[in-house]
Amino acid sequence: MSRVYNESRATPTIENKNIYVSSGLGDVACIDAISGTIRWKLKASEKFEGAYGRWGLSESLLLVNDKVIYTPGGNKTTIVALNKENGETIWQSKSLGDAPSYTSPLLIEIKGKKQIVTTTKNYIIGVNPKNGEIVWKFDFGKYAGGKRPYNNQTNTPLYHKGKIFVSSGYDHKSIMLNLLDNASSVSVAWVDSTIDIHHGGAVRIDGYIYGANWEHNRMGRWVCMNWETGKIMYEAEWKNKGSIISADGMLYCFEEKGGNIALVKVDPEKFEVISSFKAPLGTVPYWAHPAIKNGILYIRHGKALMAYDIKEK
Repeated sequence: MSRVYNESRATPTIENKNIYVSSGLGDVACIDAISGTIRWKLKASEKFEGAYGRWGLSESLLLVNDKVIYTPGGNKTTIVALNKENGETIWQSKSLGDAPSYTSPLLIEIKGKKQIVTTTKNYIIGVNPKNGEIVWKFDFGKYAGGKRPYNNQTNTPLYHKGKIFVSSGYDHKSIMLNLLDNASSVSVAWVDSTIDIHHGGAVRIDGYIYGANWEHNRMGRWVCMNWETGKIMYEAEWKNKGSIISADGMLYCFEEKGGNIALVKVDPEKFEVISSFKAPLGTVPYWAHPAIKNGILYIRHGKALMAYDIKEK
């Protein structure tokens, strides 16, 4: 590959005074949040003989009890658990012989049993967090299509009551999976060709999925679909595709071309912009996902970080 990504490309995971982060080449470290000193670091890419795609790695690490969950992929293993205190290996799964994706793992619970759900380049998998057993796998790669049949998975799955929704851009079909047999297997509930989310994520609110689809790398529309059936409720044009977040019954849509941020009413019948403004600082595309904490909306654009008070007065 012509480019390398040594620096971190993922949102760090923070617990108490520790920051857990991975690099674009797949190395892992724990950093003291107060002093900035490195508590431990691991050349995980070398130890586990990991792989990475054209754009490096961008996985936010998952903490499960005493474990740091990390997905190196490759021919030696697929997903591993490290001791969060010292970085030592607790378990490593078998290898699926597949590269990692650009997504972050998700911890779910069904019938009192916890499971890690994540994607590799071609598969969606369910993993036992206690021992690393890959309980089930699903070939998502075969749903790639169109003129650019890529498997560039970037969106962490959505989960609710035994159902898992996964979407990817480039005309890749989205799917809804049903967890079966006490979460040991899956079946397909429905398949959709409209909402192929590039890398902006999606939210589930009151039985509906909201996100932006992919028309091409610089354009897309905003979509609402029914969680249970996959029925498209609307496909609306507003500026461009982008990332989405929700809070207090409203959607915050951050389009990636011009940096416009819209406050949108949660309504499965229509995409209604209540107000909008433009992020004034930063360079390069507007790709960082927004975050909301204690009534503050945080927007990053390149090296600029902006905070907006969104609390009702």
